[in-house]
Amino acid sequence: MKYKNANAVLPEELVRELQEYIQGGYLYVPVERSRQKRWGEVSGYRKELQQRNNKIKKEYRSGSAIEVLADRYGLSVYAIRKILYQR
Repeated sequence: MKYKNANAVLPEELVRELQEYIQGGYLYVPVERSRQKRWGEVSGYRKELQQRNNKIKKEYRSGSAIEVLADRYGLSVYAIRKILYQR
């Protein structure tokens, strides 16, 4: 997250109003709920995990054992089972 100077992005009147509440500190302005992205969507990591999980499922259906998949992907047997049995 990049910090921006309020003077550079807000009208002068609004900056003065904000200074009534906070001066010289940081203020977080949250994203509107309708514009929020889910975890991993911005970085693309969510998509990467989905692709990995699909690959694990495909290899399992092709006959790979859960223990072998756990070793291959550096995951626990429990994590592999969760991936395989999720809807």
